[in-house]
Amino acid sequence: MQVKRFFAADMRQAMKLVRDELGADAAIIGNRRIAGGVELTAALDYKLSALAPRVPNMELEDELRKTQSRIVTAQAELSLRGEADGDTNRQLFAGLPMTAGLPLTAAEPLSEPTYAAPARPAPAPAQSSGGIDPRALDSMRFELNSLRELMEVQLGTLAWNQLQGSRPAQANLYRRLQRIGLSGPLSRDLLAMITDIEEPRQAWRMLLAHLARMIAVPEVEPLEEGGVIAMVGPAGMGKTTTLAKLAARYVLKYGAQNVALVSMDSFRIGAQEQLKTLGRILNVPVTHVDPGQSLVQALDPLLRKRVVLIDTAGLQASDPALRMQLESLAGRGIRSKNYLVLATTSQKQVLTAAYHSYKRCGLAGCILTKLDETASLGEVLSLAISHELPVAYLTDGPRIPDDLHLPRRHQLVSRAVSVQMQEEPSEEAMADMFADIYHSPTKQVG
Repeated sequence: MQVKRFFAADMRQAMKLVRDELGADAAIIGNRRIAGGVELTAALDYKLSALAPRVPNMELEDELRKTQSRIVTAQAELSLRGEADGDTNRQLFAGLPMTAGLPLTAAEPLSEPTYAAPARPAPAPAQSSGGIDPRALDSMRFELNSLRELMEVQLGTLAWNQLQGSRPAQANLYRRLQRIGLSGPLSRDLLAMITDIEEPRQAWRMLLAHLARMIAVPEVEPLEEGGVIAMVGPAGMGKTTTLAKLAARYVLKYGAQNVALVSMDSFRIGAQEQLKTLGRILNVPVTHVDPGQSLVQALDPLLRKRVVLIDTAGLQASDPALRMQLESLAGRGIRSKNYLVLATTSQKQVLTAAYHSYKRCGLAGCILTKLDETASLGEVLSLAISHELPVAYLTDGPRIPDDLHLPRRHQLVSRAVSVQMQEEPSEEAMADMFADIYHSPTKQVG
């Protein structure tokens, strides 16, 4: 029997490592949370009978009963707390099966869990409301979340295999959408729109047409509309370069007298000097706002300008300075139109984290950058569509302002198809795509 440990950021990635290294017949015999992710222990040629005793082990059964009793008590405690906290903890434990140490193989199909509210047992009289160790609850939540991720992976594999056998034409369309990089829920919604089209080429053309219609774009170009326009997003997305292109575009069209630049980036070395240099080249004023300084007061002398462009600092989500910066932009006296700058070269997890970190300031849309460097557009398009973010501008090179473009939905879809993966997606990638569908409220495939 071959036993090996795998380390990954989450359970889904760990399961993929197991499949790639040991194959689909590997058995998961242990998992635990570690700093920065999870540790998964898997075995090849695992024999269940090697661990199962031939005669009943009364001590082990007694310990299992005690453990199950403690879990039931914890469920009751979480159910009582859930009435005050929106029942979130109760939903965490609802409908999950109790297991007694049995391993889960990497290819074993699982049935989809039914999330029914558990019966609330009466808490023990001696159990106080604060008697449960928070660390024990966190450990239980981690174990249940790990079990959920394992089940999602298995359900995705099962659903994909069933679709290939029953509806091969639709499975082929799923493969083509995966090559573009679209998310599982978006692919499912697109395929639901063409269920009555049987001819493959016509179905594909209609699929792309529906995808183009789902991409939102502003009716009026933001620069033409005027006002305060802020570039927000993590570091490295291209905020300062995009601001330079916008400023140059406006100056070339209307002159430098009605535009001003504002920098809120006091953290990156050379950020302010970069904006000062741009201001000298374009002959436009540049204002710097230090942390803690009132943005309203800084913008007051610039209210007569038709367009004010703000460059913000790309800070980590946990940085208190980011919260202060976003609160300033969301202030009532600012009326800022905040655009999330997203590099199309970023991974799906980075894009999703960026949206959730910056949505608190109120997003008017997004700007897609580095289109000339990307290998896939599906991830960023999935994010923009799912969160209803209009795509305001596209950038595809370093030239200022030549490489700044207004989006055309059909051209954007054509570009997404042209940069798609050349090779067919692997079975693991398709299973992951279907596992992603199980995160959405409607769990129907095909």
